[in-house]
Amino acid sequence: MAKRNVIITCAVTGAIHTPSMSPHLPVTAEQIADAAVGAAEAGAAIVHLHARNPVDGRPDQSPEGFSPFLQVIKQRCGAVINITTGGAPTMTIEQRVKPAATFRPEVASLNMGSMNFGLFGMLNRFKEFQHPWEKEYLSDKGIIFRNSFADIEYILTKCAENDTRFEFECYDTAHLYNLKYFLDQGIVKAPLFIQTVFGLQGGIGAHPDDVMHMKRTADRLFGDQYQWSVLGAGRNQLPIAAMAAAMGGHVRVGLEDSLWAGPGRLAASNAEQVRLARQIIEGLGLKIASPDEAREILALKGADKVGF
Repeated sequence: MAKRNVIITCAVTGAIHTPSMSPHLPVTAEQIADAAVGAAEAGAAIVHLHARNPVDGRPDQSPEGFSPFLQVIKQRCGAVINITTGGAPTMTIEQRVKPAATFRPEVASLNMGSMNFGLFGMLNRFKEFQHPWEKEYLSDKGIIFRNSFADIEYILTKCAENDTRFEFECYDTAHLYNLKYFLDQGIVKAPLFIQTVFGLQGGIGAHPDDVMHMKRTADRLFGDQYQWSVLGAGRNQLPIAAMAAAMGGHVRVGLEDSLWAGPGRLAASNAEQVRLARQIIEGLGLKIASPDEAREILALKGADKVGF
C-alpha cells in the first residue's frame, strides 16, 4: 500500500509576532531567505512568506519588501513559494494584494472572512519591547481584520490572470461557507487548498472538537474537491498538526504561527519546527511531500511561470 504524502507548509515570519518576542524571528531579507531555505531543507514543500521592515521588524507589504528575498529563495531551493495577501490587519486591501499581483506566485494566501483579531493576550507573557510600535500594535483591542466579500473578490480578480492558486485561510466555520459561495459562483476552482486556523483570539478555538467540526463541515461542503491543512497557534501547533496528519490532512508550522518548540522553549529556527512536524508525520507511517509532489497534489502552475 502506497504511503500518503503530507504537505508541510512553513510560514517563516508572518505579521503577528514582534521582534522582541524571539531573537530567532526572521526580520531582514537575508534572514527570511535563510529561514525559508532552511525550512525547505528540513522538509517543507511550501514556504509561506511575509516581509518586514529590516530596521524595526514592522510588517511591510510593499513589493519592494518582498523582492530582495523571493528570487534568492527560488534560486537556492525548489520549494513552492506562497505570498501572503493577508499582510497585517492594519493594512488596506490594495496594499495586501500588491505583492501577489506583482510577482504572480504559484500560491497566495487568502483570508476568507472578517473577524475580530486579538493579539493583546500576548502581553501577558511579553512585557518589554525594543520598538515603540510593538506594544501599541499588540495592545489594540479594536482590530477588525476586514475580509468582506468585495475584498475577497478584489483579490481573486487582481490575481485571476496569473494562474495563482490560493491557500484559503479559514478561521471559523462561516469562512468555509464563504468559500463555498465563491466555488458555487465559479470564481474559484478545485482542488481547493483549505487551511483551517485554530487558536487565534477572535477565531475558532483549538480544542479537538473544534478541529473535528471544521473538518466535518469542509467534508460536507466540498467533498473530494479540496485538500485540507491545519495550523495551530502557539502551543497548539504540534498537537493540531498531529491530529490532522492522522486524519488525512496536511500541516503548517513556522514562526508566524508559533514561537515555540516545546513548553517554555523558544524554537531556534523554522527548520526546527519543520523537523518536529516531520517526526510526527513519519512516526505515523506517512511520507512528507516533496515540492514537486505538492505541485501535483494542488495542481500548481510550476515555478517557471512565476514573476520573479
